[in-house]
Amino acid sequence: MTSTDRAGLSEAGVAAVAAAAPAPARRPRRELAAATVGSVVEAYDWTIYGILAPYFAEALFPGTSPTAKLIAAYLGFALGFLVRPLGSVLIGRLTDTRGRRYGLTLTVGLIAAGSLFLAAVPGYASIGLAAPLLVVGARLVQGLSVGAENPSVAAYVTETAPAGRRYFYSAVSYGGVVLGSALSFIVMNVLLGVFGESGVEDGAWRYGFVFGGLLGLTALWIRRGAAESAVFTAAAGKAAQGAALPAGGAVGEAAAVVKAPVLKAPSPWPVLRAHLGRLAVVFAITSGATTAFYFVTVDFPSYAESAGAATKEETSAALLLGMVALLAAMLGGGKAADRFGALPVLRLGFAGLALGSVPLLLAMNAGRVPVPVVTVVLLFLLGLPLAVSNVFAGQLFPPAVRAVAVGLPTAAAISLFGGTFPMLAELLRSAGHNAWLPWWPALTAAVALAASWAVQEHPGGEHPGRETGREHPGREHPVSVTPHA
Repeated sequence: MTSTDRAGLSEAGVAAVAAAAPAPARRPRRELAAATVGSVVEAYDWTIYGILAPYFAEALFPGTSPTAKLIAAYLGFALGFLVRPLGSVLIGRLTDTRGRRYGLTLTVGLIAAGSLFLAAVPGYASIGLAAPLLVVGARLVQGLSVGAENPSVAAYVTETAPAGRRYFYSAVSYGGVVLGSALSFIVMNVLLGVFGESGVEDGAWRYGFVFGGLLGLTALWIRRGAAESAVFTAAAGKAAQGAALPAGGAVGEAAAVVKAPVLKAPSPWPVLRAHLGRLAVVFAITSGATTAFYFVTVDFPSYAESAGAATKEETSAALLLGMVALLAAMLGGGKAADRFGALPVLRLGFAGLALGSVPLLLAMNAGRVPVPVVTVVLLFLLGLPLAVSNVFAGQLFPPAVRAVAVGLPTAAAISLFGGTFPMLAELLRSAGHNAWLPWWPALTAAVALAASWAVQEHPGGEHPGRETGREHPGREHPVSVTPHA
């Protein structure tokens, strides 16, 4: 057996070790709540920076004009994304070796700390260049933690969700991102309603970060009370007991690797190199979903205002209705995927975005389609791939490297296509090319749709078989994903 095979650790071996160890008490709903609440915090803290940037850029960043200061603030937004791949490796590795619960508590704790720091940082007028440097520093810390948050959740949900409901649980846990994004817009509207635009610019924007920090501390408390993944707990417990299983077979290999969570974990790189095609699929799918998500939820108010379709305030209010449609699509898509498979649901959403985004937005700009209808349609289509993406990606990789393998391509795609989008959009608008923006999410959705045909599903499996498509015995998930030959 090669080193790659040993690092990969067959699901049959993990299942045998898990069966041999006492199973911890399962509380699927509490485990789901622990996964979901962190997603709420992640999405809120990340989105609130983007929508508050036009209000705090004047106070925290240097520049010769309001546009220059705003672009500098969005550059800080982008820099936070650039370290996400590093966070997915560093903290993701801890999630794979120290436990899913360890990674989940660490990520949400760092996110909360960064948000509270942003709320307290002095302005540029008080401390000069130290102000933007401190803001960027806080965003880098949050970027490291957010880079590992989603893959840690993906690994946790993949291993703890009940059989036959894994895609629905994936939809609910990722629905926390929707709730967090919606919450950021609610808080923004409350701040504008209470303090007015001038009041928010004068310092009330800090309350948005205070709320995010308190929300993060609440999530930290919930996650500290959640159970560890049963697969991880059984493997770590068996290793701690020093139990010896016969060498030479799948179970023997599993016994050798289960010591990794506590002691010496095998390097993930041989396994990742053996699954480059799967990494590329995750990257492409994440790119398509990320570009559409940031266009609609972060930049859309500015886009609609520049196009003369609606004010920022009107578009922000319309987005709340769109978020309801997004959440409904995710829940429905998760249930449909558990019954019919993930790929039909994912492909339907990406096909709609690729073919319908540009005509729909052009019609909105011409005044033929109301802004609320556009937000509902776009976010409903986006909800379909988002519903299944977490568990879909988690099932592509073995447990020993699952958090890193999901996190690295996901964080890289989000960094390249999400982190740069607000800055790219602002640069295009300042150059008079606002009309070009809809083509970018349509193109990335088309690429994601094409990438989905590089994999196929098999009924009755949990995790991918080897590159030949041969399935492992003893799988629990209703669907497995393997590359086409």
